[in-house]
Amino acid sequence: MIQGFFSSSSLAMSSVMDFLSTPLPPIAISLSVILAILVIISHARRLGTEDKKRYHPVVTTFLNVLINFSRLHDYMTELACKHKTYRVLNLFTNFVFTTDPANVEYILKTNFANYGRGLDLYNILSDGLGSGIFAVDGEKWVHLRKVASSELSTKAVRDFSGAVFKSNGVKLARIISEAATSDQAIDIQNLFMKAALDSIVKVLLGIEVDTMYGTNEEATRFSNAFDVLNELTLYRCVDFSWKIKKLLDIGSEAMLRKNLKVVDEFVYNLIKSKTETVANSGDDPHLKRRDIVSRLLESRETDPKYLRDMIFSLVVAGKDTTASTLSWFIYMICKHPHIQEKIAQELREATNVKDNSSIDELADNLTEEALDKMQYLVAALTETTRLYPAVPLNAKICSCDDTWPDGFSVKKGDMVGYHAYGMGRMKFLWGDDAEEFRPERWLDENGLFQQESPFKFIAFSAGPRICLGKDFAHRETMMFSAVLVGSYIFKLRDENKVANYKTKITHHIEGGLYVQASPRFAHAMQDLN
Repeated sequence: MIQGFFSSSSLAMSSVMDFLSTPLPPIAISLSVILAILVIISHARRLGTEDKKRYHPVVTTFLNVLINFSRLHDYMTELACKHKTYRVLNLFTNFVFTTDPANVEYILKTNFANYGRGLDLYNILSDGLGSGIFAVDGEKWVHLRKVASSELSTKAVRDFSGAVFKSNGVKLARIISEAATSDQAIDIQNLFMKAALDSIVKVLLGIEVDTMYGTNEEATRFSNAFDVLNELTLYRCVDFSWKIKKLLDIGSEAMLRKNLKVVDEFVYNLIKSKTETVANSGDDPHLKRRDIVSRLLESRETDPKYLRDMIFSLVVAGKDTTASTLSWFIYMICKHPHIQEKIAQELREATNVKDNSSIDELADNLTEEALDKMQYLVAALTETTRLYPAVPLNAKICSCDDTWPDGFSVKKGDMVGYHAYGMGRMKFLWGDDAEEFRPERWLDENGLFQQESPFKFIAFSAGPRICLGKDFAHRETMMFSAVLVGSYIFKLRDENKVANYKTKITHHIEGGLYVQASPRFAHAMQDLN
């Protein structure tokens, strides 16, 4: 539970969501109609002088988007089923959203230089992300990407992260064991959030925060504040009054500022602790610097703000994304128990573990070679990501007037977005069974995983901005899911539950995911006890 002002923050955010889901009173409807008409007239005047250019059809306004905010991605998918690419009228910045892979490739690769974060998106994101890699363009972005790519690809970090994932996977299994012993349901999404935070902080700073067992109260407060900040940052994209609220320090912006303060205090304290540790350790040649911040400090990157923005961006990339993917994965294999059993069988064959093997023995056998054999598990995780991408919506700003491959034009200043959630459900891309969970679609006739074009399967972005942490996330989700599915049989507490998402930057399950676990083998349970 979020304590103190976090409880009031949750209540306030709940009130916002309740307002958005409540029918508007007559006067509000009238004002909304008048405002929409003014927006349409303004838009028509801007485009009316350009008869030779064609623009994507206008299918909705920001008011409809705001009203449908709680089910935003399904609403956008419904629009995309009628128009692969469409426009949304807004007061100040018009939106163009696409599910067309040709347009996506053009934005992310062919004319990459014309589509960046831009000042509008930077202003929306920078309070949380600062000048981190996800908020900036140009030379800053090139520098940060080079640094992050260099660090994430080193053998030292790769080996260290693998050990962290394996260790935390076993810790996850032990916590689930306690619930299984008493036949209690557990919110596994909440547990994944904690495990992912513990893992990314350990890899980044080499520090154990242990939110899984709740021994670090400050880390728990940080995690809760981080989630609220995530949600409120996305809300800025549809709340045209956010700058006024920020200036007056009211409403959602006051809530954002309070939670940002908690996040910053936690991160800066970690940086201070790590800086002191590295300084006091001297130049010991035998001391291995395996965590990323220690390596940056050794290279004289000591500016706390620089490190804060780097850490925050990597936590954004490595915490919620991994946790949401694992949560939806567990949900889907609970809904499809035959797939869960198929994964467990593949795991036994790949690791050669016996029915009487312990959890630790299972984890020890999760070598790179064994993981490479788990092609069906890769397919199931990828299929989960297709339907429930960790970042369901991404956007850029168009720098100059342009024409896309579909023949339609976009204007300078338009916010253009590709909708990964909608693309995963398009029949013209995936066939009539696009909305079905079918891992087999990713396997060839020999049962080997086959890639799709990253501009069709856009969950990890593509082109120069393709996700740097893709392999990092792959190892973590593989390790966690292998340990858990190899150890337990999972069922939903309410087998009739239909999970819904919460509209945030990342794709969380609304209200958590309560599951019951039973040991796959009696010996494993005895070992944990």
